[in-house]
Amino acid sequence: MRVKRVIVIGGGAAGLGAAYKIRRAAEAGCDVDCVLLEKDTRLGGKLATDIVRDAEGGEYVIDGGSDAFISGKPAIGRIARMLGIAEEMVPAREENKKTLIVKGKRLIELPDGIMMFAPTKLVPLATTPLYSWPAKFRMALDWFMPPKVRWAEGETAQDHDETLESFVVRRMGRESLDRLAEPLVGGVHASDPKEMSLAATFPNFLEMEQQSGSLIKGFLAERKKREEMRRKYPPKPGAKPWAFFNTFRRGMQQLTDGIAGAVGAKRIRTGAEVASLERISEGWRVTLASGETLDADAVIVATEAWAATRLMREIDDDVADLLASIPCSSSATVPMAFRTEDCPADLAWFGILSPQVEKRPILAVTLSSSKWPDRSPEGRVLLRGFVGGPQNQRMLEASDEDLIEMVRAQIVELLGMKGDAQPVIASVYRWVGGMPQYTLGHLDRVDEIERRCSDIRGLALAGGAYRGVGIPNCIESGEAAVSKVLGDLGIEYAEDTAAPARER
Repeated sequence: MRVKRVIVIGGGAAGLGAAYKIRRAAEAGCDVDCVLLEKDTRLGGKLATDIVRDAEGGEYVIDGGSDAFISGKPAIGRIARMLGIAEEMVPAREENKKTLIVKGKRLIELPDGIMMFAPTKLVPLATTPLYSWPAKFRMALDWFMPPKVRWAEGETAQDHDETLESFVVRRMGRESLDRLAEPLVGGVHASDPKEMSLAATFPNFLEMEQQSGSLIKGFLAERKKREEMRRKYPPKPGAKPWAFFNTFRRGMQQLTDGIAGAVGAKRIRTGAEVASLERISEGWRVTLASGETLDADAVIVATEAWAATRLMREIDDDVADLLASIPCSSSATVPMAFRTEDCPADLAWFGILSPQVEKRPILAVTLSSSKWPDRSPEGRVLLRGFVGGPQNQRMLEASDEDLIEMVRAQIVELLGMKGDAQPVIASVYRWVGGMPQYTLGHLDRVDEIERRCSDIRGLALAGGAYRGVGIPNCIESGEAAVSKVLGDLGIEYAEDTAAPARER
């Protein structure tokens, strides 16, 4: 039986997740193999870790993109166990778990009992200076307000989509949106609350309103459930402490490096930009920017939406138009380290959020050396500043030097450091068009993309542009794409059974 070939375009988490599943299928006996093409000289996409030496000794572990994954999503833990690197997973240092919000020139701690943006404890809400008194009363009204509409039987959040701004202002008032929901919830997706689809990003908010009648009641029920689970399943002696956020000891790129190693260097080509994609009589032809052509039985396009738009234009014009309707914003991460003696402020916190209403050029700051163990040498404080997003695209026009200086000045001011304090190291990671925007009606567009692609034999799309921007979502997207093309090729592969895979 001839070995069927799948070309995977894109070497980020989705593309690597796809290639790794193909290799598992091959090792299980399926007549299939893959080639992964990545236009950049490195793999990993937005998982980019650099190990940087300090001039006075020691090293920094710097994540230029995502620095964590959520423990509640199982894909990364599952893959890590397959790769034999599960012991390298590291929980966040929960003893330092604290979020600070910029208000004027002050940093105000997120009140205890806030779940996402909903208050679940009365006294912390009443005493926090984060909100005005009218705003506090307005937030409390959520307890009594009925849902906007009652869903008919069988309806879901997708049938009642609305923007984050519309929902939060309706349930809890404008100040709740401006002071916390926008920087916290919108910031996760680098999205504009005026455009952000709730059904595509946080459908549980809409579901809570239906099931509990209010967000406060819904989050109280969720908190009670979590507490019951902790009592029922206490941590085992000697086990790693549980944390909502986790990473890898040597940074998130340790995951993608592990996947790449399992796929095998001979199946991976970096610096291989794809110029075009076309159907041929026996499958697919990929033409590289160099002019070289590669033929395959199936293709998985695991790129950003704007890059997939170009490749799909000659395959299905309607799919290309739908992909083009998914906007993508650019952002930059600016890590820098200071001497500890230059940072007089309390350093027991994870991050700072800067709401848009503050009109600062910075979106957020993460204190990496507090959030994770072994991220910086002794006597150093490692931070990461974030700039860009859909409402600050022009920030990305600045040079690296200007971005570093801007972030330095903001950090110095916010932490009360000496005005002339200079970082001992600093760098910039730019993510041009790297964050897809899940705008209103996003799930309807994705449904149509998937419907049309289901009729195209040997082709699948994968990545963060569709059903989740998190790293676990991207990996699962790549794996789902493999299931689709293997089915098209008549190959059965089921990882949840012990029976050997076979061809039909």
